[in-house]
Amino acid sequence: MTPYNDPSTPAVPLTATPDEALRRSLGVGRRRFLSTCTAVAAGAVAAPVFGAAPALAQDRGRDHGHDHGRGQVLVPPHKRGIILYTVRDATARDPLASDLPSGFREVFKQLARHGYRQVEFAGYNQHANAPGGAGLESVEGAKLLRRWLDEYGLRAQGNHGFIPSSWPLTEADKDTFKKHLEIANILGMDHMGTGGDPTGSSYRADWDVAADKWNALGEIARREGIKLYTHNHDSAYGFLLDGGPLDDQGRPTRSSGIRKLEYFLKVTDPKLVWLEMDIFWAHVAQYKFHTYTAHDGSTRKNVFDPAALVARHNKRYPLFHAKDGVVSTTNGMGWDMVPFGTGDIDYTTFFSRVGLSNYRNPMVEDDNSPSATDPAQSLREAKISYDNMAALRKRRC
Repeated sequence: MTPYNDPSTPAVPLTATPDEALRRSLGVGRRRFLSTCTAVAAGAVAAPVFGAAPALAQDRGRDHGHDHGRGQVLVPPHKRGIILYTVRDATARDPLASDLPSGFREVFKQLARHGYRQVEFAGYNQHANAPGGAGLESVEGAKLLRRWLDEYGLRAQGNHGFIPSSWPLTEADKDTFKKHLEIANILGMDHMGTGGDPTGSSYRADWDVAADKWNALGEIARREGIKLYTHNHDSAYGFLLDGGPLDDQGRPTRSSGIRKLEYFLKVTDPKLVWLEMDIFWAHVAQYKFHTYTAHDGSTRKNVFDPAALVARHNKRYPLFHAKDGVVSTTNGMGWDMVPFGTGDIDYTTFFSRVGLSNYRNPMVEDDNSPSATDPAQSLREAKISYDNMAALRKRRC
């Protein structure tokens, strides 16, 4: 199945089973989609064997956009990344208690062997027994991390780090924010961001405040040569409450149909604020937030199309979390998380529709990769995810 809104998709019949209803509500069926020449082939991606020849070697001799004889590459080699949260058990592992890669340096080495060229940090802490010690959230720690990144041919491309909680900003928060910008510059990042939404509210007034704050932070970041980004979860793509009758606290109870993050894009400065779409959570939002109560009290349907939003705002989405899922009718989200390339989210279509492959930075992520019983799982699945991303090709009719 392909989870994208298609105006030609038929309405879901009242007699449909829950699974049929879910699949139809998420877009056209897989069989019909894969027969369409304007779409992109996803079916040729086979699950690789862990330990196969490193993809880095396989990519030698190819340019950044084409794999000669096999079609256009959707994610160029230099743009294939991973957020280190996916392998957080490995960076946190005690090197004195395991023969598996542990700490940042050994994890960088393994990820480079898999073929990755970029990493996104999720903080700067590792096991205390790893080289450099536990906490590398400092200028000296950043210099050490940069040396290891350079050693293994990796590029840092973001961090889910410090965003001040104060507004207006306290001097202490501003100083800490500037320290993180300095660390980002030492590491060679173009972008620095956060793993959370600008606000958890559904009300327009709160999103206006969030926009003021992010514009101010973005201006500070721009002066340091860094693009500031915010990362979404499903809630941010729910509908904004911006009209209709007021509740007993004087807050609006109905929506114009604009989504919260769409409004944020409208009221923030495109030269100061960027976004990182978590594609999995955007598809959860597609499943959860498809109807709203309009200002006049009527119920209206609006199915979210993640790729269309990116295409409309183009360069404001320089980063993605490439997180896959299989369709679920039991967990309330519509999707269960799985390693990249092993699920139902049609990434070949998504990357084709958003374009700008030499600008976007997709970072593999899987919250569930670390295992309590299989300590090698997260790095093994990182290899599987890399190979599946590297195998994405545009369909040739």
